[in-house]
Amino acid sequence: MSRLVWGSLAAVLAAVALGVFGSYLLASLAALAGLAVYWNKDNFDPEKVRGATVVITGCSTGIGEEVAYQYARLGAKILITARRENRLKEVVAKAKSLGAQEAHYVAGDMGKAEDCERTIQAAKEKFGRLDYLVLNHGGSNIKSIHEDFGEKSWEEDPDMNFFEDVVNINLIGYVRLATLALPLLKDSSGHIVVVSGPLGKVPVPNLHWEATVKFGVDGFFSCLRLELQRAGHDVSVTMAILGFTKTPAVIERLQKTEKGRKRLKRATPIDQTALAIIRGGASRAREVYFPASFCWTVVTIGAIFPSLLDKMFVRMKM
Repeated sequence: MSRLVWGSLAAVLAAVALGVFGSYLLASLAALAGLAVYWNKDNFDPEKVRGATVVITGCSTGIGEEVAYQYARLGAKILITARRENRLKEVVAKAKSLGAQEAHYVAGDMGKAEDCERTIQAAKEKFGRLDYLVLNHGGSNIKSIHEDFGEKSWEEDPDMNFFEDVVNINLIGYVRLATLALPLLKDSSGHIVVVSGPLGKVPVPNLHWEATVKFGVDGFFSCLRLELQRAGHDVSVTMAILGFTKTPAVIERLQKTEKGRKRLKRATPIDQTALAIIRGGASRAREVYFPASFCWTVVTIGAIFPSLLDKMFVRMKM
């Protein structure tokens, strides 16, 4: 199943669940939704971000690029990374025009240890400290992860080279960057923000490689959060569980068909998604669900009624 159908899945799940469990489930979910709204309240103060030092990965396009711009508008000092140097130069120039106190870039591949090391070392040299590490990059050196997304099962296409490359960049790269940045973050009582999605909580057929990465990221950083707390280190770890966002890649793909254009109308605006990430990190939230109406609902149903979701996914046409 393509990520493009995530936008309509929550309504289907609610309808099926209601038919199976009736009004009792509806009342329970309504109560849980109310608690979720309460728990997700934040104490975000934009002034606390002004002058803060931020490293953001995956900034040549999409959510990462928009996060850079939103931090810039808040007056932060940013250092961005991606592989395409020409795009990074453009993003840095725009970030400065939007109000970033400083804006720098490191062109590199986060699947390579030396490039991860250069990135964190550059932050240390440019800023002398680090307040936020936003892990957002996603990609492969072998092929575009947007091509044939969710079209084939593992049995049909057991591409181990692609699988290993994706895991190296999007899981091991995240862990390596956080490990390198921890000494700086501990000194500043800083924040780690990890961009993820419902696939880190709910397995879906044909999305084996992304589920592997997202489940792995969720597992590692959830454990790291506990270890930091137990050791008395004041470093927050926020998991940003994001839904269907209107990124340039999504727009380009969906505009090709009438069905895609209808789906595009349900996508979350990219600026709102970026702000949700920033607010969550600044508020030291454990997890951020955006949009909560979909992401939190799907994850909660999956946690309480995993067999229900399994049956739905098995029966659903991919």
